[in-house]
Amino acid sequence: MPVECYGATRPRDGRQPAQNQDAFLIVREPMVSAAVCDGDGNAQQAARRVTSLVETQLRELTLGQMLGGDPWHDWVRLLDSALFEAAESTLVGLSIVGAEARGIAVGDSRVYLFPADGGCVLLTEDAPKARLGSGEAVGLPIRQHLAHRDVLVLLSDGAWTPLSPWRLDRTVRSSALGHFSDVPQLILDLAAEHGRSDDMTAVTVRFLAHAVGR
Repeated sequence: MPVECYGATRPRDGRQPAQNQDAFLIVREPMVSAAVCDGDGNAQQAARRVTSLVETQLRELTLGQMLGGDPWHDWVRLLDSALFEAAESTLVGLSIVGAEARGIAVGDSRVYLFPADGGCVLLTEDAPKARLGSGEAVGLPIRQHLAHRDVLVLLSDGAWTPLSPWRLDRTVRSSALGHFSDVPQLILDLAAEHGRSDDMTAVTVRFLAHAVGR
């Protein structure tokens, strides 16, 4: 499989799982895609509504449409309208198209790149803070070429706030030496140890260029 993708989510301490205000999505066809949402207001419904709408769009999307347009950007207005005056939510989402990650960032959830040869790069540093549902949402496009064994990490603020880039980098690289499916949960475990006070979600994506003949 050329792309590995796994996720995990956890409600804040003392809350029931059904009260988790975060939601994540992984779709594997026609291309691997992932999204993380962090709701606000009637938050539980907001985040899940966004992921549900995005899943519908992704399952109807063709590779040709992804190559020929900018569907993640086009969905921002639809999603902003769907939540307007009801609730708000962040969105970071991306699809792996060939050797490139293409997506969007709205609000303060984050996407980090961990290149196989070292380093930690925040791809969403300049993302507009207005959330979906505000009526003012404008997404930051994500366009990132990927090399063999590069890792992308999508995090809600409950997960990234307690973790410095250095600590996150060390955790991702050391845990990725085991089974990659364990990495999201290990990130959440680390965040829980360092004073998290919110729901938290992590999705990790690893690109394996050799698996597609590179």
